[in-house]
Amino acid sequence: MIKRPEPGSIPEAPGSYQFLDSNGQVLYVGKAKNLRHRINSYFGKKPHASPRTSQMLSEAEEVEWIQVKNELESLLLEFNLIKEHRPRFNIDLKDDKSYPYLSISLDQEWPRAAVVRERRRKGSRYFGPYVQVGAIRDTLDLLIRSFPVRTCSDSKLREHQRSGKPCLLFHIEKCCGPCVDEVTKDEYREVVNDFIRVVGGDTKEIEQRLNLQMSEASESLEYETAARFRDQLKSVRQVMAKQQIVGNENEQFDIIVFRGDELQVAVQVFYVRHGKVVGRKGSIMDRVEETTTAELLNEIISSHYRNELTFGIPRTVLVEEIPAESELLSDWLSSERDGRVQFRVPERGGKKELLKTVSLNAEEEFVRHRMKRASDHNSRSRALNELQIALELPNAPLRIECYDMSHLQGTDYVGSMVVLEDGIPVPSAYRRFKIKEVDGNDDYAAMEEVLRRRLNSLLQEESIPLEERSTKFAYPPQLLLVDGGRGQLGVALRVVKELGLEGRIPVAAIAKRLEEIFLPGVKDPILLPRTSEALYLLQRIRDESHRFAVEYHRKLRSKRMTGSVLDGVPGFGVERRKRLIKEMGGVKAIQNASKEELKNVSWLPNAVAESLYEKIHKPTSRQL
Repeated sequence: MIKRPEPGSIPEAPGSYQFLDSNGQVLYVGKAKNLRHRINSYFGKKPHASPRTSQMLSEAEEVEWIQVKNELESLLLEFNLIKEHRPRFNIDLKDDKSYPYLSISLDQEWPRAAVVRERRRKGSRYFGPYVQVGAIRDTLDLLIRSFPVRTCSDSKLREHQRSGKPCLLFHIEKCCGPCVDEVTKDEYREVVNDFIRVVGGDTKEIEQRLNLQMSEASESLEYETAARFRDQLKSVRQVMAKQQIVGNENEQFDIIVFRGDELQVAVQVFYVRHGKVVGRKGSIMDRVEETTTAELLNEIISSHYRNELTFGIPRTVLVEEIPAESELLSDWLSSERDGRVQFRVPERGGKKELLKTVSLNAEEEFVRHRMKRASDHNSRSRALNELQIALELPNAPLRIECYDMSHLQGTDYVGSMVVLEDGIPVPSAYRRFKIKEVDGNDDYAAMEEVLRRRLNSLLQEESIPLEERSTKFAYPPQLLLVDGGRGQLGVALRVVKELGLEGRIPVAAIAKRLEEIFLPGVKDPILLPRTSEALYLLQRIRDESHRFAVEYHRKLRSKRMTGSVLDGVPGFGVERRKRLIKEMGGVKAIQNASKEELKNVSWLPNAVAESLYEKIHKPTSRQL
């Protein structure tokens, strides 16, 4: 139970406060104009506190705070702490679906355009998200007719660079041929820049230029050239026609609306640039505390612009109600944008109508999510409750860790740790173990090594001050599950006992053949009903741990096997190997290369090329 801070110990100043659990994990981060008033409000009588707030307070063991000079600093500090700790009870916008984006890889020598589902590469610029993948593919097809940037993969680019022959897209004028030097880097960058401006909705200057070029070519009787400019202009206008016009060409604004209940809300954001709707994003957000519409909108806007800057920060944000801390938010966004940002509530005209459209989208999305939420949440709750009863656990296992091993005749031995929290997989908490101490084929010894390493790390984390702990192994499982039978269970139980964790960490094993569950001190295995949600949850985490272990095993084995093909060649070290693999497009390409092709690599000595060729083509025992 959390202890109330001593009276007068909390400063009456702006700052950020953090609730922590018994393991030092940050559960919630907040900000306050007056830390004393805000923190004390959690300890008063709150009969109407939201369920999530009550749950957070029941799990918290202590509260800490950091004092700053002003409210803006407290806002920025809150952002940084949330980003660092990712607290479970903080408001977080989660994409309601995987929308497609149009990306352009600006950090590459020859930038590539592609349709992707997630924004991952730091050096790429992304446009979207878009509602329909078909529509954005059509848009990309129209764009590369006028601005022929490459759309091929990096390996395909290298393949055509080696062969000196362009692909079909070059011949049908949908690529300007960077692979065969048909365009200079400066010329290609100009094409890329025009591509970006059109996708971003800024087409006025480009349309004027194409019109002028078409007229000049026509006056010079260069009708084929004029026709090409005409087709490019047509493609640009077709792309623009796909974007809804909602204002004049100088207007840039976002519209943010939410709809929901006391537990969650659906958030819709429409991006308008140069008077056109160029993208939209839908998210789902948990409600932590009881708040007014203006207060909740304040949190939504903070979270959105903390994480989402695909289209940058606009001059204006249109909302249904001015957020609670509009001046503070405006100061922060203005400093990020380097220009004033204002919040407005449209009263009439096209913007008012667009706001209604965004509101309708939010309402429909929330109805769909509520139906899905009811199904998912109920099934997870049933599964955890069934597990608690069937395995006689002291509490519902909100954190489950499952372990599995993988190897091939004792080689490339690896272990996996997969984590479920509240019945949901947490890939960021998964861990892989490369077995270091076991020789030969011994699953029990390998499992013991993995569990000992994991639990020793837990004890080591618990022995250091809270502020110095990492998040890698800091939290104990409420159920430790191993893939296997009584043998694996015995190993797990022995490790837990030896480390003094027997009373803290429940242990179980699940066998694949009959889905039997083995418990310490229980003679007969437990067989859960085939229709049980608990059985389905255990099967899912067991299968996921197996997949994760096998994936790592294959990766190590592949690395060892492919690496051995190029190993042992005098003068062919790590750096030369990396460079040759990159230039030739992979190990397989090197294996298929002739001796002359290897000797033609300018920076590779002929003696090394010959030795490498002989090593690769040395007959194996099977061939002999």
